[in-house]
Amino acid sequence: MALGSIGAKVRDGIVGTVKGAGTVAETTVDAIKSTTVSAIKGAGGIAKGGTELVGDVLAGGLDAVEKVGGGAVKVVKGVVLGVVETVGEVATVTAGTISDTVRAAIKGTSAIGGDVTSAASGAAQGIMTGAKQVGMSAADAAFTVAKTAVTGTADLGGDVLGAVTGTVRGAVKGAQETGGDVLGAISDTARGVVRGAGEVGGDVADVTRTTISAAIGIAKETGLNVEDAAGAAASGALEAAGKVGESAVDAVSGIIGSTVDGVKVAVRGKGSDEA
Repeated sequence: MALGSIGAKVRDGIVGTVKGAGTVAETTVDAIKSTTVSAIKGAGGIAKGGTELVGDVLAGGLDAVEKVGGGAVKVVKGVVLGVVETVGEVATVTAGTISDTVRAAIKGTSAIGGDVTSAASGAAQGIMTGAKQVGMSAADAAFTVAKTAVTGTADLGGDVLGAVTGTVRGAVKGAQETGGDVLGAISDTARGVVRGAGEVGGDVADVTRTTISAAIGIAKETGLNVEDAAGAAASGALEAAGKVGESAVDAVSGIIGSTVDGVKVAVRGKGSDEA
């Protein structure tokens, strides 16, 4: 993969950081973020470079993953945090910034034959954590990450449902790390993936079911109430479906009241009974 100067600095910095720690597993996300920030600033910054430079930074991080092996979620999360921090120092982090960053992560992962699910998870964690630091609404961040994960993956002919699963998992973990509204993050992510599916002509029912399943899965891992997690996902999906069209509403409504992964799905409010 051809890298520009910033991408190469990011790659080399992360590779050196990981080797110094021993493995990706032993390297902290903060260390990867700091390495990314230093590389970006050392190469003259990123804020004015737009999508192309964001893509180069993410490509550098993904190239590092390829060289050191494993740890894609942690590396992508750290690199995304580095991008958000450096942009936030000199400009307002907007939905467009987030969209560019997530799209770059998906595209870069696809280019090296990597796992889109891991990339989406790492990007979502990084965005959810970074958004709070730069004063961006968690709801806007989750919605934008999710929508872009679907549209960006679909544009590349990738595994859309894998991207959905990764985004839900990443958004929940990011919300938990920052003490945010976890059920709200699930609902906002569901809104985003359904809107994204509507834009690209995807199967709204499959996307909704996958979102609910992913919410249930991460709830079991993290101690959330599984019924609340499923309900928050259903609520967000139904809200988004109303903006997509009647067929989307029918598709989501057909899942509400059914059982997904052993959990009865019922619409619930964003913040109800959060664990």
